[in-house]
Amino acid sequence: MGKIIFYEDRNFQGRSYECSSDCADLHSHFSRCNSIQVESGYWMVYERPNFMGYQYFLHRGEYPDYQQWMGFNDCVRSCRMLPQHQGSHRVRIYERSDFGGQMMEFTDDCPSVYERFHYNDIHSCKVLEGFWLFYEHPNYRGRQYLLRPGEYRRYSDWGAISSRIGSMKCITYSN
Repeated sequence: MGKIIFYEDRNFQGRSYECSSDCADLHSHFSRCNSIQVESGYWMVYERPNFMGYQYFLHRGEYPDYQQWMGFNDCVRSCRMLPQHQGSHRVRIYERSDFGGQMMEFTDDCPSVYERFHYNDIHSCKVLEGFWLFYEHPNYRGRQYLLRPGEYRRYSDWGAISSRIGSMKCITYSN
């Protein structure tokens, strides 16, 4: 069971809202979010309702202001708890849409997709095992995208506005 607490003001001040499951629309609970405490579980928080907009991966810890979770602003409108996956991780990335062009399979973190795959633009992928985070820039920076097991025929399927992927990380649970 996970638990996350949202606060309207920085440093865990102001009105708060505690959540222990997915919530597609947090707007009725608070108008802005400037700090977050994750007491347990791994979470994705989203800038817009229905798990849309900028995505941010959060794990156990304190985030006293939105810059601490790499937020672009104080807007958090939905959240999703990630189920635990303790098995292996596998993802196949493709140079073109619909699984075309060059393909490469990954089973671990990759701080620079270009150095290993020789392409920055990933147009489709298949997540075979585990949960993955794609990042817009190398070294796990920029916009984040959560990918669950399944097929993504084009980058818009994982919520991206461009095909640029600089790095990727498998989500592993540590005790």
